[in-house]
Order: sequence, then C-alpha cells, then structure tokens
Amino acid sequence: MPAIVDLIESEFTLSEELCYLNHAAVSPWPKRTVDAVKCFAEENGSNGSRYYERWLKTEQQLRRQLQTLIGASSSDEIALLKSTSEALSVVAYGLDWSAGDQIIISSQEFPSNRIVWESLKPLGVDLIVVDIDSTANPEARIIDAITARTRLLSVSSVQYATGLALDLDPIGAACRRQSVVFCVDAIQSLGVKPFDVEACQADFVMADGHKWMLGAEGLALFYCRREWIGRLSLKQYGWHMVEAMGDYDRRDWQPAATARRFECGSPNMLGIHALHASLGLLLQVGIQRIFDSVSDKVQYLIDNIINYGGVIVSETAPARRAGIVTFRFEGEDIEARYRHLQENGVICALRGGGIRFSPHFHTPEDVLQRALTFFCEPLNS
Repeated sequence: MPAIVDLIESEFTLSEELCYLNHAAVSPWPKRTVDAVKCFAEENGSNGSRYYERWLKTEQQLRRQLQTLIGASSSDEIALLKSTSEALSVVAYGLDWSAGDQIIISSQEFPSNRIVWESLKPLGVDLIVVDIDSTANPEARIIDAITARTRLLSVSSVQYATGLALDLDPIGAACRRQSVVFCVDAIQSLGVKPFDVEACQADFVMADGHKWMLGAEGLALFYCRREWIGRLSLKQYGWHMVEAMGDYDRRDWQPAATARRFECGSPNMLGIHALHASLGLLLQVGIQRIFDSVSDKVQYLIDNIINYGGVIVSETAPARRAGIVTFRFEGEDIEARYRHLQENGVICALRGGGIRFSPHFHTPEDVLQRALTFFCEPLNS
C-alpha cells in the first residue's frame, strides 16, 4: 500500500487558499471520487444505461464496503437510503407504538434525532430527553433513564456540537437486557472512528455519506439487524423493494427478504459511485489509522487554542472525542469571529455556542497552523 503521505498528496487537491476544517458538515471529495463521478457522467452521456449491469455490481460492492465499515454480519442488513433523517423515519414509523411508550434520547442530539421522535407525540408516545451536559458518565445517566415503559433508545455515537463520543457498548448491553430497541445515529463517527455494530448490539444504525465518509449528499447507510428486517412495517412501496425486482410483468409481489425492502425506488447511482470510491480510500488507509491521525490533529488544535486563550467547548479527553473541536473566546462576538474565519478561507461551522473545527486524516499541519493564525487575530485588524 502506498504511504499515507503519498495517498494524501495524490488524492486531495483542495485550493491552497482554503483551510478546510468542516468535515463534520460536508467533506470535499478525494480525487478518485471526483474521477469516478466524471467517469460515470461521461459514460451515461455517451452510452446511457448500456452498462447498467456494471453499475449494479458497484452498488453491491458498496453494500459490502459498508458491511465491513460497521462490522455487520451480512450485506443483506445494509440498505441505501437518501439520508439519516429518512432512515430514522423508517424506524420511527415502522414500529407499532402504544400510548404510554417511552423513547429516550440525549440532550445533545442533532434535530434529526429529536424531531422524528417528537412527531410520534400524537400517538401517545413520550419522549424522554436525558441531560448529559454536566456529567462525567453520560452512559450511566442514559441507562438509568430506562423504565418498564421504555420502548426505544436513540443516541448519536458522537454528538455534533460538543464532539462527545459515547461508549455505546454498555448502552447497547443495557438495552438488550431490558428488551429496548437500540438506534444509533453514527453520522459523526463512520469514516473517522472505528465502529462495531455487533459489539454495541445496535438494532439500527444510520449515517449520511457526505461527512467523514467523504461521499456525496443524498446517499446514506441504513443498517437493520437481521431479526428486524421483517418486523418493521413498510410505509413506502415501489418496484425496487420487491423480492422479484426486475420482473415487471409479475402481478403478485412481496417485499425483499433483505434490507433492500426499505429502498422503494430507483437507486442514486451517481451517489453510489461516489461513495464507493471514497470508502475504497478510507478502507485502504484503515479506519484505526485514520482515527489515530485525526486524534493527533485534534489534540494539536486543543493545545494551541488553549494557549491562545480560547475556551474549549467540546470534549478534550481522548476517549471522549472523535474529530470535532468546538471553541470560543470569552466575551467575544462569536459570530463575528466566525465571519472573520470564513472570509479568510477557514471553512468551519457555528455549533453549540462556539466555532467548530473538524479536520480529517488528510488535513495538513500547515492548514491547522494557518487556521490558528486567523483564530487569534484581533477582529478589527
């Protein structure tokens, strides 16, 4: 395998005027992904669907890549949906609810992992929001909230604003002991942090591909544990989700026996080719290797931000973080600081009462250094 430095130099061609620190929002594509999308577009433009059978092979390869990425037992448990929000909705409206059922989430969830559960209120479902903002053991606080009425527990593996990385294994074990459905929004960990769906015993996992997985928007992983595939009620129907897909003259039908049953219509082939290329790179480098590299960059940012007088809003303990560093200056107009950074090519985000930096494994150290220069400049300069 080529050295990681050589891979980075050949795969990432970001404009030198940018300090790109926004992978927790939308990532730039590697060169191989750009090339794959160009090739797909050119092939479509010149040949239409002539090579559709080959496209389908790429789709199946992507399912196997995603299986490997999360440690699933079979690619049959992998569905390709439009977004994390769609996957969460498939779960929320695929379960049979009774008045008085409870759902548990944390106080730090992204709106996607809150709104969908709030939408069940007319059915008599109660949403329990566990405050994890000021505790050294958020897992224990979440587990302690489980009652005899708890039907489902849904948390993010890494919180989008604070960067808090939860230890999912004890939460999953507690859910399994008490027959609680365990759902994980893994959008801020897949592609940057090792994930083991069997170890954490999640029933459902979902994640868009356009963040740490370096893919295109509009395509997401939905993992459905095998025993749940036939138990979720279907709310969307179409030609693609039937067992005899492609037999268009057949009048009788039944849902596919695999997670494909959750894919009602035509696949996002452009997004599939993009994510297939990006995951090829990530798996080639190795997720543990990527995590170690990102951890070093995060520590570098934390140390220097503190030295410059900044306040770290996000988690600082290595075991409690992934790729997110959120910070602020006390008494400073945070939006003005954000605009200053953006105007100087430091691509970042406003989240959680601070500015969020999120480097990836390919982010050069000089980018971090230049971003910190703009970070500590007086705003009236």
